[in-house]
Amino acid sequence: MLEEIKQALRLFMLLGKKGHCHGGLLVLLWAEPGTANVTVIYVDSWEWKRKQSPPICGAVAAAGSKWKRIRPETVQNVLTDLKFPCAGTISEPDPEDLRTFTDAHGSLKLILSFQIKDASCFSPEWSARIKAFLSVFSLANGAIRVHLLCKFPQQVIQQEFRANFTRRLTLAMKASLMFDVTCRSITNKVVKNGSWCPGGHPFPGSMLPLSIPPETMDSGLYGELSMQLVTLLSPCVLQYPNLETLLTHAEVFAYTPTNAPITFSSAFFRNLPTHLDCQEFGQRILHCSSDTARRQVLQDRSHEGSIVYAVEHQTCQEPEKRLHLQHIKQKLLVFLFLQHTDPFASQLSDFMVTDALIEHHLEDILNNNRRAVTGALQTEFSNTLKAQDRKKKDREKLLSAAEVILSASVSIVSCSTNWNFRQACWSRMQVNDTHELAASLQEALLRVISWRCVPKNGCYSAQVEEHPENSDDTRAES
Repeated sequence: MLEEIKQALRLFMLLGKKGHCHGGLLVLLWAEPGTANVTVIYVDSWEWKRKQSPPICGAVAAAGSKWKRIRPETVQNVLTDLKFPCAGTISEPDPEDLRTFTDAHGSLKLILSFQIKDASCFSPEWSARIKAFLSVFSLANGAIRVHLLCKFPQQVIQQEFRANFTRRLTLAMKASLMFDVTCRSITNKVVKNGSWCPGGHPFPGSMLPLSIPPETMDSGLYGELSMQLVTLLSPCVLQYPNLETLLTHAEVFAYTPTNAPITFSSAFFRNLPTHLDCQEFGQRILHCSSDTARRQVLQDRSHEGSIVYAVEHQTCQEPEKRLHLQHIKQKLLVFLFLQHTDPFASQLSDFMVTDALIEHHLEDILNNNRRAVTGALQTEFSNTLKAQDRKKKDREKLLSAAEVILSASVSIVSCSTNWNFRQACWSRMQVNDTHELAASLQEALLRVISWRCVPKNGCYSAQVEEHPENSDDTRAES
């Protein structure tokens, strides 16, 4: 069933207008009334009982300016060439289920229906996979609002995937993308409204030419293949240069040339840490997170279709410091955009077949280009960690100066023989004695240092609601 949805999205993305046209996609699944089929009900991953259930139908619909020019004969030719399981005797979706979607995006430009024969669609794992796939899809297609509606007997699933903050990024050999850079991490109460960047800043990295393995060529994949890396640190702390940052996780996504996410459990990425030069990471260890940890590490947005790496920081024996700046946990998102050109491919069906071949043979392609891909990922991880190390050294100098300021201030007050002066200092800091004054001064000093705000032109304002005009590319270092 996920394959049918993925094929429909591939077709829609190829038919859509290039550029930054906005639109909506609806993924609709419903139980068709009529002859019942025997299916299996799953509860907590265990087969529970057999039950008579009607067959399941699906549809993917598009509306909005992105799909303004679509010719029905073109769509029909592609579906015929690919032998797509289109609607024949399948009942049409309920108009009421389409009404909310059309009210938001206008009249339907294209709707593609199909029947689903996979009985696992009733399992909890199935709905999680669909949601994860659509969530990852929306990350790199921020101009498209994706709606999911599933209407089954005694179960209704409804969810919308949309970007509150987007960032435009131009890539080589590819139309510019609208990234969903929304960060839902809770900021400190010290931050004033409108002074925290609620997004991130995608940064284009290396462009890697990839060689196609002979076995993959035998399957029909020819032409030139390449991979564009894009990285994004979240949350952005560029406006607060003195904040302590801690990289806790890295998450890798892969996309086909049509910008559809690749749902992979790749051995290449699971074993990647063993092929990296971890000496460049300093006192850190990179390892692939378990399935349980993957669901817990990213509280604001979890993607089960990605590969998550945990970054563990080894503690070294250092003398305990009196002052510690507050730290913000960050995650590094790494996007791998596969790009393909073939002068002999001209039909839409050719591009769709190529897209599916690239996803199917991704593991072989990565293994065939292991050194280049590993080197590029090593560079991105190392650059991020080195930037954090440089800022850490600057913060250590700042803390040393703060220690002197704090010690001198407390000494002046405690050694003063002027009772009125000491009382005025205590009253100003709302404390009762010199001991409390030291603690209060330390807290105030650290607050002033940590949350020193330096506005950046490339950062968003939290008061902007959606689709900011600024499209400058800014590298979001820690």
